[in-house]
Amino acid sequence: MTGVGARAGRGAESGGQAPGGFVAPAGFLWGAATSAYQVEGANDACDWHDWERISATCREPCGRACEHLQRYRQDIALLAALGLNCYRFSIEWSRVAPAPDRVDERWLAHYGRVLDACHEHGLEPIVTLHHFTNPRWLARAGGWECERAPLAFARHCEAVASALGERFRLAITINEPNIPPLLGYELGVFPPGRRDPAARRRVSAALLEGHRRAAAAIRRAAPHVRVGLALAMADWQALPGGERELQRTRAAREDIFLRACGEDDFVGVNVYTRHRIGPQGWVDPDPGSELTAAGYEFWPEAVEATLRRARLLSGRPLLLSETGIATDDDRRRVEFIDRAVASLGRAQRAGVDVRGFLYWSALDNFEWQHGYSQRFGLIGVDRATMRRSVRPSARRLGEIARAAQAARGSALPAPGGVA
Repeated sequence: MTGVGARAGRGAESGGQAPGGFVAPAGFLWGAATSAYQVEGANDACDWHDWERISATCREPCGRACEHLQRYRQDIALLAALGLNCYRFSIEWSRVAPAPDRVDERWLAHYGRVLDACHEHGLEPIVTLHHFTNPRWLARAGGWECERAPLAFARHCEAVASALGERFRLAITINEPNIPPLLGYELGVFPPGRRDPAARRRVSAALLEGHRRAAAAIRRAAPHVRVGLALAMADWQALPGGERELQRTRAAREDIFLRACGEDDFVGVNVYTRHRIGPQGWVDPDPGSELTAAGYEFWPEAVEATLRRARLLSGRPLLLSETGIATDDDRRRVEFIDRAVASLGRAQRAGVDVRGFLYWSALDNFEWQHGYSQRFGLIGVDRATMRRSVRPSARRLGEIARAAQAARGSALPAPGGVA
């Protein structure tokens, strides 16, 4: 802890410069992210709740999660006290739309209170409308292979924007639309557990159509809201002879989505590591490489490469909407944050327009098929008592954010957000 404090002190004395010389522009967003299913608890109306009970790939059920449903005010206050200025969270579709043609006003009111809590504590809310989970009624109708799925999702987004749009300015329609097609329809570890490459392609197209329809619906209902999607990306590196295989792999996983973002106000980039590709495909990290608790190579430098590529292919302003590390050694989390911010600085100096840095995750949360075994949180959560503990890494990120905001003035963007 002494080492963390010493590094943080030097950062604070540098006139707002973050690690690696990154100079945050005025209004830069510093924050943390969560998703509804992973932190709220008591969510029994979506496909993930059902999947946990039938899948051999799930380590444990979500259950109570972090009880963020009841404790959101406490959690938001903790983030604000650190010195962060934004909070990204998702609005659970299965709660707001318990049936195809029904909107539950009680849940809209709940999420309105979450938005109000953000504003009360000086946090810019970034709303995600879809973060992996689908309502049970949609899953039973075929999920994203159902012809009406894109329109149904757009109606959900329009309902949220109509009711709550005056209380947020930034919206992410779909978190990582490239992940459910891969993990749910080709590798079979996400619902619905299919292994069908053709279905993967159909679902990818449907999710992109859902994004386009949703973005249009949000703009109709709340014209001031800036809209984009958040894409899972990696620093793809070709080993000798692997260039063609890398291009093929990356085209299906990233490029088709990035090229579809030309009309968006921004693109969110979620990045955690690098992937190396040889002539025969995926190559494991070298023996002795540091791995995170999630099995990823410790590679915060992936931030620069992914931001540069996202800008090149999309042409849009960017938001680093997720980066982070699963670890039980918080000193490694501090190191990851410092190096990730430095990597972001190199992208900035290369001319990349990036408007925010959001760490995943605010809390130790449910990590899908891995359950609670992987701890990403800036804030620890005791599984028995739900007691929160703020880690030194959280304070480090807060100190970087405070120094940057003190140097640049306004803690929040001008109206219009990242676009």
